[in-house]
Amino acid sequence: MVGGAALLPSALTREPSAAEHTGHAPAAGSAAGGGRPAAGLGVLFSQRLPIPQQLTPMRRGDGVDVYKIPIKAAQHAFLPGKPAPVRSFGGQFVGPTIRARTGTPVEVTFTNQLDVPSNVHLHGGHNAQADDGYPMDLLDPGQSRTYHYPNRQQGATLWYHDHAHHLEAENVYRGLHGFYILDDEAERGLNLPSEQYDVPIMLRDIQLDANGAMVYPNFPPDRTTILTNGVVNPYFQVAARKYRFRLLNTSNERQFRLTLGGVQMTQIASDGGLLPAPVPRSEILLGSAERVDIVVDFSQVPLGSHLVLKDISGPVLRFDVTRLAPDSSRVPATLRPLPAPGTATVQREITMRFDETTFVGLVNEQVYDPNRVDIKVKRGATEIWTVRNTDTVFGAPHSFHLHLEQFRVLDRNGGPPGPDDVGRKDTVFLGPGEWVRLQTTFTDYVGRYVYHCHFLDHSTLGMMAQMEIVP
Repeated sequence: MVGGAALLPSALTREPSAAEHTGHAPAAGSAAGGGRPAAGLGVLFSQRLPIPQQLTPMRRGDGVDVYKIPIKAAQHAFLPGKPAPVRSFGGQFVGPTIRARTGTPVEVTFTNQLDVPSNVHLHGGHNAQADDGYPMDLLDPGQSRTYHYPNRQQGATLWYHDHAHHLEAENVYRGLHGFYILDDEAERGLNLPSEQYDVPIMLRDIQLDANGAMVYPNFPPDRTTILTNGVVNPYFQVAARKYRFRLLNTSNERQFRLTLGGVQMTQIASDGGLLPAPVPRSEILLGSAERVDIVVDFSQVPLGSHLVLKDISGPVLRFDVTRLAPDSSRVPATLRPLPAPGTATVQREITMRFDETTFVGLVNEQVYDPNRVDIKVKRGATEIWTVRNTDTVFGAPHSFHLHLEQFRVLDRNGGPPGPDDVGRKDTVFLGPGEWVRLQTTFTDYVGRYVYHCHFLDHSTLGMMAQMEIVP
């Protein structure tokens, strides 16, 4: 068992609280549902929300955008005046944002300047096996690798992160994560909020010590501090107009339950891009690795208002409505139709759980083995997978992620999909005993790809399997 007990989910190491049963942990220094920070963690909303740097390509030639990003040790202040060591893409705890365009390929050369192996997975990307960040394709210290992303998919909020097997949980926890935003012409034509009014927001949890440094290894229930774009409880000054917020959960092992003080959030996209139509939401559940794009219209509240985005465990981010601004953006009634799902010719059963004796992670009762192909998939096939969380003994939640293709959630627990299952998905949250049916088509690439629990503490312990797409 790699990583020892420090990587075990809370349900395997101690009696879980009611909050932990749903994938939540209390806010720093508070009981579940509170919001007062622990001593030494600073004052609520004392820091401005940092926006991740958007990279400019080093070169735009031959129709390809070219980037170079070092993977290196850095210092980052989670709390004001308390820099702490992290692992980073480009020296930033929230890695630099790559803003790509549908139909324009991107090449990114990553150079590993750490003293541990790494690699890079473009989460939600449709890429050849060689560029997928296959867990065993390690980028050893001192090595460089160029990943090729053709961007032949619709606009979506994607992200890139480490996926080096047995190291992915620690590497991502320590900071190897960043946004990859894919734009397309059809989406631009909708006149949604854009430019400075299109804001990426990365949410995750962490355990900090008294000096403001991250604690690792640790137990997931002790990750009681919430980071928003890498800092604790920031504020963000907004104009009285519409904004698009791209919400991303990069926690190793957490689900957020987000509200905005009764103010309506309009969901326009999920993991794989725009929904068919906007959906008004008063609450959003965001599992590990999931993305939700929302539009908030701050012109609907008085100038000078303070709106707090909250999780069940406490405040996450405060919006301060400070000024007026012109607004020609809109949220049209129709966004992007979903194509008919096609006719499935193959049905599969996938289960995820922990072994009660060894605590290794299992998919279909087997621990991950890179030398074993668990299923073979015919290229072009449309399949339905029933994915079950069978961890009823420990009561551990899981989050299922499929590499290569987006899927549609057909139903949940035998009923209709939930409001958080809509649109094109690549990751779906499953509480203990829950199950979903997913449908996808394996369109063009061949090779070996993984599917796994995206609670990375769980995949590190073996909760991962391998498919081979064959001609």
